[in-house]
Order: sequence, then structure tokens, then C-alpha cells
Amino acid sequence: MATFIFDVLKDLQNNNTNLSQVTFILPSKRAGLFLKHELPKVIQQTVFSPQINSIEEFVQELSQLKPVPNTELIFEFYDAYAQLTKKENLDSFESFSKWAQILLQDFNEIDRYLIPQENIFNYLSAIQDLNHWSLEEQKTDFVKNYLAFWNKLYNYYTHFTEQLLNKKIGYQGLIYREAVENLESYIQSNPKKQHVFLGFNALNTSEETIIQELLQNNLAKIYWDIDKVFLDNEKHDAAWFTRQHKAHWKYFKNNPFKWITSHYSKEKNISVFGVPKNIGQAKYIGSLLNTLQKDNQSLQNTAVILGDEDLLVPVLNSIPLSINALNITMGFPLKSIPLASLFEALFHLHKTPSNAFYYKDVINIISHQFIRPLLYIENIDYASKLIETINNNNHVYLNKDRLRDIADKAGDVIDLLFSSWETSVKTALGNCSKLILAIKNYLDIEKASNLLSLEYIFRFNELFNELNRLNSEYHHIKDISTLHGVYKELLSTENLDFQGEPLEGLQVMGMLESRVLDFETIIISSVNEGVLPAGKSNNSFIPFDVKIENNLPTYKEKDAVYTYHFYRLLQRAKNIFIIYNTEADVLTGGEKSRFITQLELEGIHHLNHQIIAPQAPIIEPILNVVKKTEALQKQLIKVAQEGFSPSSLTNYIRNPIDFYYQKILKIKDHDDVEETVAANTLGTVVHNTLEDFYKPLTGQFLTVEILNNLKSNIEERVTFHFKNEYKEGDITKGKNLIIFEIAKRYVSNFLNLELKTIRDGNEIKIIAIEADNAISIHIPELDFPVKIKGKVDRVDECNGMIRIIDYKTGNVQQNQVEILNWEDLTKDYKKYSKSFQILSYAYMMQLSKEIKLPVEAGIISFKNLGAGFLKFAKKDKPGSYAKKHTLITQETMDMFSVELKNLILEICNPKEDFIEKEL
Repeated sequence: MATFIFDVLKDLQNNNTNLSQVTFILPSKRAGLFLKHELPKVIQQTVFSPQINSIEEFVQELSQLKPVPNTELIFEFYDAYAQLTKKENLDSFESFSKWAQILLQDFNEIDRYLIPQENIFNYLSAIQDLNHWSLEEQKTDFVKNYLAFWNKLYNYYTHFTEQLLNKKIGYQGLIYREAVENLESYIQSNPKKQHVFLGFNALNTSEETIIQELLQNNLAKIYWDIDKVFLDNEKHDAAWFTRQHKAHWKYFKNNPFKWITSHYSKEKNISVFGVPKNIGQAKYIGSLLNTLQKDNQSLQNTAVILGDEDLLVPVLNSIPLSINALNITMGFPLKSIPLASLFEALFHLHKTPSNAFYYKDVINIISHQFIRPLLYIENIDYASKLIETINNNNHVYLNKDRLRDIADKAGDVIDLLFSSWETSVKTALGNCSKLILAIKNYLDIEKASNLLSLEYIFRFNELFNELNRLNSEYHHIKDISTLHGVYKELLSTENLDFQGEPLEGLQVMGMLESRVLDFETIIISSVNEGVLPAGKSNNSFIPFDVKIENNLPTYKEKDAVYTYHFYRLLQRAKNIFIIYNTEADVLTGGEKSRFITQLELEGIHHLNHQIIAPQAPIIEPILNVVKKTEALQKQLIKVAQEGFSPSSLTNYIRNPIDFYYQKILKIKDHDDVEETVAANTLGTVVHNTLEDFYKPLTGQFLTVEILNNLKSNIEERVTFHFKNEYKEGDITKGKNLIIFEIAKRYVSNFLNLELKTIRDGNEIKIIAIEADNAISIHIPELDFPVKIKGKVDRVDECNGMIRIIDYKTGNVQQNQVEILNWEDLTKDYKKYSKSFQILSYAYMMQLSKEIKLPVEAGIISFKNLGAGFLKFAKKDKPGSYAKKHTLITQETMDMFSVELKNLILEICNPKEDFIEKEL
């Protein structure tokens, strides 16, 4: 296909222009590369390459100023601001940087459009004086300072720009203004130099002045790229700027306007796809590329245009592996590199000075992919050791010394990561630079396999070197918070450039990179309102009406810029795929762009419009089934011989798969750090405290004196067991202090209940505390021995009746220890698990001949102490008026034994698989 660049070169050749002596000026460097590629198609002999510049390069040459990054401009501006502002009114650098960014953008616009600076700043000051509280007779200090700021804007501008000009540096707008100032001198110095401007659309006043002046002096030619369809339609924004240039430039009154083309009206295959979510768009782009490749279409002349450049990474991950040649014109954002998360974590850790670090922050850093290898020393994984120690000892906060104690041989790395920055910017930058060097030294060991990681390290080293330079040169960074802000500002502007052959294969680029370029097949993503076009945004101190008055660009002009780029891509393309997001993602998406609606309403091309939804197969929920193999059966026999506990049996009743994981695979729950004391920890503390109190009383009758003595030891015993169970966790404040007090209250309330029982004339004798039981039971159907084992919290004798008691720190009601039908005991976990447990304890104690029937068994619930001893009961019939049998007799044990043996038979039956229950 003939591209716009080729057509321009051909026209110049036909007019006998010596291309070697021409200076080509294009909107971007990228376009210059494609122009150089097209030259051999036009020139048949060997010639010197012409000078090819982007407009920014040409303007810099005119101005003799060097552009500086935005971050450095903020530092320079703060110098000027500080010199003109009283110390008591001076903002900190961090506060200043927030509003200075906007003001710099306004300075840039004012200069690029050659607006008389004093006039507009005085105008803005007058507007603020009218808009605010100046009509009040007595202005407050706040109002005075506010208005004083606006009155100083011109002084800020003047002082700042003079400072930059003295250093021969500038921001874009200042460079443009200076270029216009130097234009006459440039023309006089280059009276025969020919310039060719091509592919431009929206021009600021500086660019217009420069180009028109060169045209009037016969030192330039200009080639526009606009289609007749757009130019003839006065309402079509694609030609908004071109129509103005054609109508108002003096040059075109006597010279032809090149060019008005008619490519857009030619037949095109346009498909519009609505795809849910941004990731859906990326995946569909991959699918389209795969289809294009299968249809034997060469991707040499194909471009993927990303309306939203944040889609770059998902799109790269979605490109088919069969595509070998790929060129990416935009860089990979440095903020998306894994190393960025490490330094963000370090800033988060050290931003607030502290001697103790939150365990999650510590684990986040030592688990990082670039840090973990540094902590592997002499075949010891100190990162794992640190995490394990933190979890086991319940460290919620740790200091550097504790970390060094745990990872003694990794002390140097621990120092780099966790030494206090002490609000010292120099210390912070020094530690970060040393850390970068340590990571580099590790990666250098296997350099060949770590090339990409080394590239990451190199770019971050450059970034921190720049931070060091800015800090030492300007001295405006006073604290870590400000350093973090400057770091993020630098990080957001830095990219990791891709390397590849720029003219081969599939092209992936942003909308602005596509200027002047033509492709046969294009795929445009994120064609949504708010993205293409970007919509209304006014990040400026200059009001809308003032912008209109001074011919400064507003959202209307910005929309026209996007419109031109969009339609220009369509002009020469044959196959066009437009993709938009059908779902609302945060603030964007959901509404297709007006460009799509405009294409539909124009009626020039037929649009194939489809809504694409990802294929979502219906996945029927399948319950997990574990077959009982011979090896598994052997494991079961081993478990049976070691002994089933009541809790493991109720676990099987609840869900056989959980029993399989716990008893066969021996999978334990992961021990995380308990920031807040967990319910099971509270239960353990209460149980252990009561064991301490009652175990020495075995064989004794309880008395008021004994119980009162126990009450005086509650604080000491509960504290001891909290330290034992909760390790180094803090119970002195917050929720943990409340839970600590609850534990003491539980024990105190229980002892008060015991006291009341004794005072009411009851006799209680302690028979056993935390009694271990392990008994063998005979099951004829099984040819191997089976044991039942468990620990009973308490066995006592109350008024001559033996009681088997299980403590529960949760809330248990009477109906949870009652049953109607024996067969339900092993079927419904929620209703009958507690009955099953206490009957198991009674059964074990009967078989071990530690008790004689009849007995009572039940639960004491610490959250329901008012109900007292909740006895197990067998009901005759449903309903609250049914007769309840609370005595556990031989008949009770016989009925329970049948259900228990059936349950064990089911567990050990090789023909019955472990089948997951729907919970």
C-alpha cells in the first residue's frame, strides 16, 4: 500500500527536490524512522541521508535551550518560589509540588501559545479578587495570603523563567517561545535551507508562527494529510484544525494546499466489537491476531493501537506465541516492574520513624523475589526461618535486633532493609543504593540467566542516582515523605524501553505514536468515552472563559485532536477492528465512544457490530471423592490402631474429606500470626487455667475456702497461660486486652458458679481433671484392633452422682445436647456433634472401668453459665414437652455403641470412598 510518507517523497522527487539537502520535520521521532525506511523506495542511487527531526528537536535547535524533566523543573521552580516568598508563608516542598505541577502546565500553555504573560496573570489575579471575599471590609489573613499568591503569579513566572534561561534550560513552552524569538536569526543564518513539514494537524501558536514564517520566506513546504470527507463537512472534528489553517494562513492564498485526499471513502472492512472488561479486550486482541495469522495475512503491515496504554502488559501476555516479529513503540512502565514493589514496601516501612516493624510489612519484604535469594546463606533459608519464627512466636511487631537474632548470618542484609532511616534522606538513599548493589552482586553470579533482572536493577540504579543528584543539588527534600513523593514522580515518568527491529512484524503502539504512519490492518482498543476521546478535564488554574478569550486549548480542541488521530488511522487502512469495553471499570468503560456512533451515522461504511462475551462453560459442582486404595486402607488401619478421638470422628461426620486431609494426609492448619487472640487460643487459656486450679484438688471435696483461694490466683495463672499460648503477642492493649479480661472473667464467673453451688448445700468431689483415656473396642467385622482415645476435661461427683463434664468457651444451648433418634447421632454434625462427644467420653470411661453407670454427662458453656450444667438427654418424642432421660444407663451406652461401631465401620470400609459433603 502507498503510505502518506511515500506520497510526500514521490511528490518532492517529481518536483526535482534534492532530498539529501532537505530537513524533514515530523510530529514524532517514530515517524522519522519510517520516513528513512521509505526513502530507498523513491531514491534509486546512493545519496546522503537527509536531516530528519521531530518538531521538538527542531524547536530545541532554534531555541538553543535544553529540555529538563518535569521533576527537576519542580525543584527549580521551588528555588524561585522560595526567593519570592516570606519564610512564614513558605509551603513545604511536598505541599508546593502538588499545586506547582498544575501551575507549570499553565506556564507551558501560556508560552506555547505566545500569550502576553503579564496581561493574563493580572487578569487571573483580578478574577480571584472578584470571586472571593474581597468585598468584605476586613479581610482575614487567609484571604490576604490567598489573594497575595495570585498577585505574585507574574513575579513567580518571571523569576522562574529568567532562572531557567540563565542555565540554558527550559520546559517545552519556554523552549517554543524562545524558538520564536530566535526565528529571524535562524532564517538569516540559513537563507537557502529547505524544510519539509509533514503530517501535522493541531499546532500551537509557536508552531504556527515558525512554520508560516519559513513558508513566507520560501524556506519550507508543508504537507497535510486530510481527507475530503472530513474537510468538506464543517461539523467534522477530524478537520477542525486543518480547516482553520487553510482558511487563515496567508501562504495558502497564493499557494496550493497539499493535500486533500480521498482514501477514506474507499471500501473498508470495519468490525466493531464490544468486549466486557479490559482484560477481555486484551484476550480478544490475541484471538484476532491468531485468526489473522491463520488466514495467511501478513502481520508486517498490522498495528495494534492501544487507546488505553495500561493495556500494554495484558496485550503482550495475550499475543500468540506463533508471532515471532513484534515491535513495541512504548516503553514498559518502570512502576510495573517487580522491583518497584520492593522499594514501595521499604518506603512504606520507613516513612514513619519507628523502632518496631509490623510483621506483615517484614514478611512482605523478606519474601520479595529480589530479597529472598540474599537471605539464603550457607544452605540456610533465613527468609523461611524468619517467617516461621514470626508465626510460631506470634510476633506482631519486631525490631531490627530481634530480626538479626533470628537470622544471625544474614545480618548485613537485615541491616540494609531494616536499619532506621531516622528521617534522614541521605541515609535512605544510601541504604537503597547499597541494596541495589547487593542485588546486582547476587545476579552477577549467574549473569546469563538474569539479564532482564539486571536491566531492572540498572534502571533503578539510574533512578536513585538521579534522586541523589536532585537532593545534593537543590536541598529541598527534607524528610522521607517528600523523598517518597519525588521517587513516585520520577518512577511514573520512567520506562524500560523494548529493543527490537522497529520496522518488522506486528506493531504495538499508543495513539500518539501512530501519527503520520499508515497500516493496512489496524486493531484499536478501548474506544470508549473518557478514553477515546478523553473527555472533559480541566487540570488548570486558568478558567474556561479565560482560555477561550486567549485562544488557549480547551477540552473541545483536545477532543478534535483525538478525532483526527482516530480517523487518520482509518483513512488508508483496509481492515479495521474497533474494540470497546462494555463494562464500567471504575470511572471509565461501559459507554462506547462517540467515534463509533459517528461511523454508524455517516453511512459511508458498513459496520459489522458484535458484542463478544467470553465462553463460560457451565461447570457442574462435583463433590470431591477420594478412592480407598490399598495404600490408603493401610493408613486407615494404622489410624484405627493409634486411636480415633471424638473430635476426629465428629470431623468425619461433618465432612469425610476433612477427616481424610487431617488424619490420613496429616495436613494441619497453617499457623498464622494472631494479631487478635483467636477463639481457640482463648479456649486453651481458660482450660489450662482451670486445670491448674482443679488438678491438685483430685479426690477432694470443694469448699468455699478453697474456691476463694483459687480466685486470688486468676490474674497470675491467666497471664501465664496467655504468654505460653500467645507467645510474644501483645495483650496489654486493644482487642487483646479485652480478650485477656474476658478470659479472667470466664474463670471468675465459673468459680462464682461453683461457690454458689457449694453454698446452696451441694457437695462436689473432684474425681479427675484432664483425664486421658485410650480403650480398645471389639468390632467383629474388622480384622484389626480399633482404639478410641480422648481427654475428658473434668469428672466429678455431685451429691453422689458422677458427672462427666466438657468445657466450652462458646455459647452452647440445652437443645444442642439432646437427641431424639439414635441414628441421627452420626448424621447431623451441627445438631448432635456435642452429644456425640460427651457420650464418647462416657463410653470410654465406662469401658476403662473408671466409672460405674448410671452417670450424667454434659457441657458447661462459659457464654451460657447461667444455665449451669447442660446435661445430655434422650427425648421420647419431638417437642418441648417431651420426657427427657438425663441419666446415662447401660441401655444408653449400648445404643451409643451401635452408632459408634457403625460409624467406624463406615470409615474403615474399603468399598465406601471418602465423599465430600455439601456444606
